[in-house]
Amino acid sequence: MPLDDLADKRLSRQAMRAELLDAETERTLAYAWRDNRDEAALHRLITAYMRLAISMAAKYKRYGAPMNDLIQEASLGLMKAADKFDPDRGVRFSTYAVWWIKASIQDYVMRNWSMVRTGSTSSQKSLFFNMRRVQAQLEREARGRGEELDGYQLRQQIASEIGVPLHDVEMMEGRLSGSDFSLNATQSTEDEGREWIDALEDDSTQAEEHVSRRHDTARLRDWLVDAMSKLNDRERFIVQERKLREAPRTLESLGQELGLSKERVRQLEAAAFVKMRKSLENESDEVQQFFV
Repeated sequence: MPLDDLADKRLSRQAMRAELLDAETERTLAYAWRDNRDEAALHRLITAYMRLAISMAAKYKRYGAPMNDLIQEASLGLMKAADKFDPDRGVRFSTYAVWWIKASIQDYVMRNWSMVRTGSTSSQKSLFFNMRRVQAQLEREARGRGEELDGYQLRQQIASEIGVPLHDVEMMEGRLSGSDFSLNATQSTEDEGREWIDALEDDSTQAEEHVSRRHDTARLRDWLVDAMSKLNDRERFIVQERKLREAPRTLESLGQELGLSKERVRQLEAAAFVKMRKSLENESDEVQQFFV
């Protein structure tokens, strides 16, 4: 017998031996935890209702999740319920805890049903856990009336019965009808068959594109070097500081360094660009955009 099964059975036996709390004791423990954060009271309250958590976890085994994981999630839901329970409302803790336990288990099942997320909205969750049951019920009722529902009619009635949009039913039907496959599985039964992952498009830069990009970059650099050579030293310095630095300098900082006014630096920059444009009139539009 697998170790997990032994652990599950041992935990179940321990839960069944736990005390049964009457309403007054339950309220006292809840007050002790809420008002005084008494951990001993919390432990006693949770231990008493672990049988409820395990019982609810067992109902979700059909979804393929390991029972010990389901119990763990149910326990988390039980602890959340204990933390948020308000004994002043006059509701038994078990009634309140059911909803938290159920929500915790269902969230876990949906997260692990598929590598592709199945859904997270309330309508998707309702469909995930109820669609098959409602579908079987509708099909039985139709057969009893001597009718046969086509796929579209069946999806419409499921949407109406559960109270969700039709497109959500169509989406969930598609997701539940398939299963996950490894991309490393071969496309044929032969040992040397190609794996499915080999059929995926490569999003990385292709060799041809990489070579072309390097060629264009080199040509752009040559054009710029030639255009810069037409400038005098001061114009070249201004263009380098204003356009070729990762953090371009301001007109004011350049003016302070060159002993010029901010406006004069702007005029020299504009004049330098005019010279470079003339040098590049017959070159690529890509280069001329540098000076816009």
